[in-house]
Amino acid sequence: MALCVDVMQHNIKYIVPELQFNVSQLLKETTGATRNYTFSVDTFDTLDEDVVFVSPLVGNIQFLRTGSDILVTGTLETTIEKSCGRCLQDFTKVVVVELEELFYPTIDVFTASSLAPPPDADEANKISEQHILDLFEVVRQVFLLETESIRYCKPNCKGLCPQCGQDRNTTACNCEEDAIDIRWAGLSNLKIDD
Repeated sequence: MALCVDVMQHNIKYIVPELQFNVSQLLKETTGATRNYTFSVDTFDTLDEDVVFVSPLVGNIQFLRTGSDILVTGTLETTIEKSCGRCLQDFTKVVVVELEELFYPTIDVFTASSLAPPPDADEANKISEQHILDLFEVVRQVFLLETESIRYCKPNCKGLCPQCGQDRNTTACNCEEDAIDIRWAGLSNLKIDD
């Protein structure tokens, strides 16, 4: 997988493999230095077996030098295909996420000496020894969390009839609505005192 990136400061197009960015020059600059990127990833690995990307992952991100770290912020968007949790029909949905992550270097760019990670450092947020900032895992996690919250094809999805299995969104069935599961029938005789 590769993506075409437009570096807006210099208007240069180049290929960045797998959401990886060489930040060695940015690490040499002073606090407050930035890089802005607009990108489109044609293919992206499936988040899990229930989610498929059906459009490119596009985004606008900014890298901001903050002391010894780099703050990555931006907006990412794609379209996914998923199976509805109520009616089991496949549906597509545009997913937009906001990204805000702090990445820390593991090697000093000037002295090449090792740097201790911050106490609460996440392995996915480290900048490699070659000064590569890899967004892949962070982006994967952000989209995985977002797509987990998308469960139904529409908020008012009627789902499947528990009696006959008919999709209630497309056809009304004649099944009895208040049918009691025989396993719970004994509980209907219980009375609750107020």
